[in-house]
Amino acid sequence: MILPIVAYGDPILKKEAEEIEKDYPDLQKLIADMFETMYHAKGVGLAAPQIGKSIRLFIVDGAPFADEEGEEPDPKAAGIENFKKVFINAIIEEEDGKNWSFQEGCLSIPKIRENVIRKEKLVITYFDENWNFHEETYDGYAARIIQHEYDHIEGVLFTDHLTSLKRKLLTKRLNNITTGNISVEYRMRFPETKKSKLI
Repeated sequence: MILPIVAYGDPILKKEAEEIEKDYPDLQKLIADMFETMYHAKGVGLAAPQIGKSIRLFIVDGAPFADEEGEEPDPKAAGIENFKKVFINAIIEEEDGKNWSFQEGCLSIPKIRENVIRKEKLVITYFDENWNFHEETYDGYAARIIQHEYDHIEGVLFTDHLTSLKRKLLTKRLNNITTGNISVEYRMRFPETKKSKLI
């Protein structure tokens, strides 16, 4: 089932999400619905707060991102085409390497893309959809996708990484998203209208 994506300005996007237990109700259906929602919106990641659930769950699939990057070999994109995962109760244990800037966007903040600086490597612990525990290291685009989605379960948006001047310049466009004054190709829930719509 395709779910509405929560738009910028909803308080749930600024709230630190809660861990869940193995018996969380209808977890497998929720994960399936999140993948369906993400693919419909042409995203490469989706976190539970973006569909209105303040829990520590996010999904990723780097295949569309790899296709978008084109045919030129890029070390940062290595393996991203097979990067489909579910992260439950994830904790980024370590981030290191060089800082690198890349233009990010977000399904909750449509039609805005800005350069965000992040570390190039990370170590993360998490449970998968079958409740197997993992400790893994990622770098390049895979690390960036994880960092972006992990921010969501920490109540952080990519716009929070921007300078105050840049955020000020985006104020009108962000307000338009909050009030639903924007055309999008997927279902969204706008906080100031309290309605879902597909324009």
